[in-house]
Amino acid sequence: MKIAMVSEHANPLAALGEEDAGGQNVHVAELSAALVRAGHDVTVYTRREDHDQNDELTTPHGYRVVHVPAGPARKLPKDQLLPHMGTFGSYLRDRWRVERPDVAHAHFWMSGVATSLAANATGTPTAQTFHALGVVKKRHQGDKDTSPADRIRLERLVGRRAGRVIATCSDEVFELSRMGVPRTRISIVPCGVDLKRFTPDGHVAKCRAAHRLVAVGRLVPRKGFDTAIAALARLPDTELVIAGGPEKGRLASDPEALRLRQLAQRTGVADRVRFAGQVSRSTMPALLRSADAVVCTPWYEPFGIVPLEAMACGVPVVAAAVGGLTDTVVDGVTGLLVRPRRADELAARVRLLIEDPGLRHAYGSAGLDRARARYSWDRVAADTVRAYHKIVPELAATAEAR
Repeated sequence: MKIAMVSEHANPLAALGEEDAGGQNVHVAELSAALVRAGHDVTVYTRREDHDQNDELTTPHGYRVVHVPAGPARKLPKDQLLPHMGTFGSYLRDRWRVERPDVAHAHFWMSGVATSLAANATGTPTAQTFHALGVVKKRHQGDKDTSPADRIRLERLVGRRAGRVIATCSDEVFELSRMGVPRTRISIVPCGVDLKRFTPDGHVAKCRAAHRLVAVGRLVPRKGFDTAIAALARLPDTELVIAGGPEKGRLASDPEALRLRQLAQRTGVADRVRFAGQVSRSTMPALLRSADAVVCTPWYEPFGIVPLEAMACGVPVVAAAVGGLTDTVVDGVTGLLVRPRRADELAARVRLLIEDPGLRHAYGSAGLDRARARYSWDRVAADTVRAYHKIVPELAATAEAR
């Protein structure tokens, strides 16, 4: 199958942890690689952000990346990209008129806008993964939401026009239904985890305290790192490592890092909070293995890859009971769930794990089993192809005939 992945702001080649670079980049990269392993032809279309970027290149994993000239060739916040989606869509239309893919899979709503424009002109079947929904973001961020004013209206339009909407969790299905997307056109396919990279065995990063918590993500308020810092005040002999954001040398000027440092000082835990900055994929497993627990405390979360990576390393997860985290973390089996923004609850649940090594081991082992059984990227790719076949049934028939 010839598959076009459209990911306007999330380049699969980007460094993770900085603004607008996170789970979606991983998702597009790993899914594309897994689809290639399964014998499919994959091209990822992403916006050119630098004059030095190649027009097109083939990655070591076998999928191609095309840098689309749409807007200035420099990095822009994703909330400023909508005016350039017409140009992006025109580029796709011209490419697909020459060689049309069997299916185009758009990632994020603005990719959906560009993909819809090109698909309408070329008759290309489309799948859509939103990764995050504007209605949910607006609900939690209110006036601080910097999304374009037309986001929610355009999301509804994209969702209704897509041949298939691929939701990453059951909570998202409810939100999509409220937007007017028929349940019969929604498939649930979760994110995955690299089970060769994230394993229980291997190097373990050194700790500075008797116990360690690790939190990972972009340094933005909605990730809820302030909840973890506030909980730390109730957890003696415990350190918190926050991984994410810019490279360590630029952390001092990062507004969210500054806000969190000030909170740590006010709560008396500044000496036990460490900001690791941008952590490479190669060193992330060692950091996760060093934790007694990985804490994930966002206000909302469409899916969340970090809990899967922790589970694959055999580390229990304590997570806010929001969005996709309620699918991933089985409360009382692979980890513990808490209400969002409740530092007292988080501290109490973490204390259970810190004080009971046997419980940590049991949750870690169960999480590892769950990650291996359900969340390999090869399984995610197979489930994604099944969703594609619902849009293009003749491809399913061809695949079965083989």
